[in-house]
This record gives sequence, C-alpha cells and structure tokens, in this order.
Amino acid sequence: MTEPSRDISRLLELMAALRTPDSGCPWDLEQTFETIAPYTIEEAHEVAEAIASGDLLDLKDELGDLLLQVAFHARMAEEQGAFDFGDVVQAITSKLIRRHPHVFGDARSLSPDQVAVLWEQIKAQEKAEHSARHGRSNEMRAGALAGVPSGLEPLARAFKLQAKAGKVGFDWNDPKAVLAKIREEADELEAEIDRGDTQRAAGEVGDLLFAMVNLARHLDIDPGAALRSTNAKFERRFGSIERALAAQDKLPQDATLAEMDALWNEAKAQESER
Repeated sequence: MTEPSRDISRLLELMAALRTPDSGCPWDLEQTFETIAPYTIEEAHEVAEAIASGDLLDLKDELGDLLLQVAFHARMAEEQGAFDFGDVVQAITSKLIRRHPHVFGDARSLSPDQVAVLWEQIKAQEKAEHSARHGRSNEMRAGALAGVPSGLEPLARAFKLQAKAGKVGFDWNDPKAVLAKIREEADELEAEIDRGDTQRAAGEVGDLLFAMVNLARHLDIDPGAALRSTNAKFERRFGSIERALAAQDKLPQDATLAEMDALWNEAKAQESER
C-alpha cells in the first residue's frame, strides 16, 4: 500500500485506508463534508493561481490536490451509502454526453453561438427536472437568478448573477453607463464616510465592488483573474520597496510613507520600461 500509481483506483484505495477506523489517519477520520468544503474551495483557487503563473508542473500538483478533494467527498458519501466515486464519474460523463448533442448526438454542424443557446436550453431543462424531483414550486423554478450557488466565491457569484439578470434584459448596453454607476456608488460611499456611519459605508463598499464586477463583465474581463493579476503586481512592487530599503539597512516600518511611495513609483517606472 506504499507505492504511488497512475491508476485512479490507487487513489481511492489510499483514501479508503485513510478513512478506515482504528488504522486510518485520526485527522482524516474526524472530517465531514462541512469541514472539508473550505479546503476544496482553497484547492480550486490554487489551481487558478497555478494557471495564472503559467507553471504547468505546479498545475499538475494542484490538480492532484483538487482531485483528492473529489475522492475525499466521494469516500465520505460512500461510507453513508449515498454514492461512490464511480457514481460521480458516471454523473459527469452522462452530463457531458447530454449537453453535447452536437458532438455525441444528432444536432450536428452548429455554430458556436448555436451551441451556447443549446447548452443553456439543456441546462434549463435539467434545472427544471431537478426542482421537480425536490418538490420546489414553479415560482422557484422560474426565477431568473436560480442556479447560482450561494457558496461560490463572491466575485464569481456577482458576475454570474449579473449575467443571468442580463439575459432577461436587466442590464446596461454601454460599459460607460456602468462606469457612471461606479462613480455614483463612489460618491455615496464618500457621503457615508463623511457621516462616520461604518455600517452603511460597508454596504456602499459592497455596492461599489458589485458595480466594478459589472464593468468587468461588460468588458469581457474575468474580475477574479484581474484581481489576482493586481495582487501579484502589488506583491512584486512592494517586494521591490523592501529590497530597496534593505539596501539602506532599513525595514518598511523604519521608512516614511513618502519614502515608500517614491520607491513604489520607481518600481512602477521600471516595470513600464520592460
């Protein structure tokens, strides 16, 4: 049981061993769907980071970590007699075949736009059937915003909610109109800051972020990817500040804001020259 393998069954054997009472791992044994869920989300983000960095070796490792999460959840479900890993594979392969009739069925020679329309029709039918199985009302099934998971990362969820609202006409036609909305939200935030109302200011920050996501959507920009890029840029430039200060035998806390701002502008200029 100690040799690695390329066979998926090996991963499932290892997961079963980790979850075996008495002989398994104490930490793994005490986990539940709820306690593992945050790790699943974290691993998905790390996959995205590996893609953004262009490091395919890192991507290989992160995809393995994400696959482990699937195996972990499937194992816990199997222990409860709900489903197993094979059922997960069967469900996704069935879905892929069902949603690609232009590849595996009779709907041939479709354009990319026609494929997108067909995909949405199939998804809508699946959701209606899912709602019917779970006894949900017609009103809930018909909701334009239905189907956006509440546990989705906030930027991605805002993007999907806006996209769904846009499909039924609740949307701007011009990105500049969204930009005007952003300025409006910024003014409202400034007013709450002036009033000193922290709670209302928090709401306005949320509105401003939501509007920024909407602008990204109108410009066909992934807001999560854009923010990851900016985070990396901030880390890179701040690291340049730290190195410059270290050359002067200083730490950031020993420097003035004006000094650090000047070094920031130098780092920014150097990047622009590349």
